[in-house]
Formats: sequence, structure tokens, C-alpha cells
Amino acid sequence: MSLGSPWMLLALAVVPCLVTAYWWMLRRREKRMARLASEGLVPTAAAGRVRWRRHVPFALFVLALVLLGIGLARPTVSFAVPERTGTVILAFDVSNSMRARDLEPTRMVAAKKAALAFVEKQPRTIRIGVVAFGDSAVTVLKPSSVKEEVVAAIERLSPGGGTSLGQGLFASLRTIAGKPLTIDESALGSDAGKVDIGFFGSSAIVLLSDGENTSRPDPLSIAKVASTAGVPVHAIGIGTKQGTTIQVDGFEVATALDEELLKEIANVTDGTYNQAADAPALAKVYDSIDLKFETTRKPREVTALFAAAGGLLIALGAGLSMLWFGRVL
Repeated sequence: MSLGSPWMLLALAVVPCLVTAYWWMLRRREKRMARLASEGLVPTAAAGRVRWRRHVPFALFVLALVLLGIGLARPTVSFAVPERTGTVILAFDVSNSMRARDLEPTRMVAAKKAALAFVEKQPRTIRIGVVAFGDSAVTVLKPSSVKEEVVAAIERLSPGGGTSLGQGLFASLRTIAGKPLTIDESALGSDAGKVDIGFFGSSAIVLLSDGENTSRPDPLSIAKVASTAGVPVHAIGIGTKQGTTIQVDGFEVATALDEELLKEIANVTDGTYNQAADAPALAKVYDSIDLKFETTRKPREVTALFAAAGGLLIALGAGLSMLWFGRVL
């Protein structure tokens, strides 16, 4: 425990003065009782009898003064506080298909809305990064605990190009690792689960996509790499199964939500799958992400606790004195 105003402890000097005065008053009372007893005015036994209850209210009052004096010094105590910590990467599909309007007003806006709602629920101890992927992938924001930076990065995103879920997942793993990683496609396929990029517990990827994959590498192979690295992928489906059409370079292109691929990616990594339109399910994504708890020590001023304890002791002492002797002290 530390003190913000240690010089205020000088107020405790009044305590020994009060104890001395109380002892002097008791001695004076005993002498008076003894004199009256010698004159036959009170029974002799009463003069020497000391009742312990007589001292209880005063003892409580003195203890209360000690607590209040310490409270004046503004004591600060460090508390051990468990907090969720870890890294979450929001992997955004920014391909042309995200301009589709089967979710109002567009898939891209729906994805941003889902991501912003997710960010809002996170404590500041969780670092959030943003990755955008189309034909290729780029880290828009390295993991940050500043929510305003995350929100700004999400709002800057705009759609265009094709879709490479594999590139998006691998860029997310690279951002989590915080170091360069390369894709050796010859090592993927059935042996992808043996690819070792390190273990990154207490991290996760939230994949926001319609699931339409048009480019290499195979997203399921990258999902196996993520699984080996201990990184679950929580997929959020953007769009509808019925789908719609969009205009791309003068051509009308059909697009629809590929739930099966997103579910496979989530299953391979022990993640979850939900649709962006399902608000209650999305709210559970945060609880599904298994981030670690770390205990940190935070200083907190406890002046109020000392003041409350002192006040309680004063009230208790006054109550007992009234009950036993019919007076406050």
C-alpha cells in the first residue's frame, strides 16, 4: 500500500493524546471512588471494580480515528485484476461481389456494421488488426488496442477485384505472427496441417466474406495451417444463398453466399460460423473466441473504504455506549 498524502498521517498524533487523556480520567475517577469508599459513601467493592464494557466504545472510537487518519493520507492499494488479452484479426473480403445488394444496403456495408459491433464489445486489452483481401491481401492496420484506429481502418475499406480467401487467411496469420511468412504451395494440400509457422495461442481471425473463392491458394489448406498454429477462424457469412447479380466491367455477374466453404474453414480451425444478418448469433462470436486471461495489478485509491470503516466503527461505538450506559461516551 502506498500513500498519496503521507504528511496527513500527522493527524494521527491526536490518538496518543486522547488515550493519555482517557487514562488520566480513569485514574482520576478511581481516586475519587476510593475516597468516597473510605468515607463510607459507596461500597468498597464498587470502587475497585473495572468493567470491560466501559472501555469498548472508547476503543472503537480510537480505532475509527486511526482509520480516518489513514484515509486522509489517500492510501492506494494494487489489486490483481483478471483481463482478457490477445489478438484478433478482422479479415475483410473487399472483392467486387461485396457490392451486391442482397443485404441492405450492400454486403460491404453489412460486413462493416458487423465488424464495428464486434469491435465495440472488445475490452481495450485486446489488440485488433484489419486485413483486406481481394485478388491479393494487405494488412490495413496492425494489431492495435486503440479502438478509434480500428474503426477508422474499417470505414476506409472499399470493394474491388476478385476473391482469394487463402490470401486473406494467410495475410491474417502473417499479421498475427508479426513477421514475414511465405506460402510454399507445394507443402500445402494433404500435408498443410504439418506446415509449422509457430504457435499463436490467444489469437483468432474473424473472417467476413461471402465465401466465393476465385483465386489460389486453397483456403482449406491455409485453414489447416491456421489450425496447426492454434488460430481459430470465426467466419461470418455476408450475403444470401439466393444471391443476386452485379455489374462488373459491363458484364452482369451472379453472386451468392457460399456457406459450405465458410463452414468448412471454421470447422477445420475449431472456429464458428454465423451469418451477418443473424444479430443474436453474431453477439455470441465474442464469447466463442477463446482468448487468455492475464492478471494485471492496477492501483486504486481506497480512501472511501477507510472513511466508511471509520464511520461504521464510530456508529457502533456510540450505539453500544447508548445501549449499555445511556450516553454516547
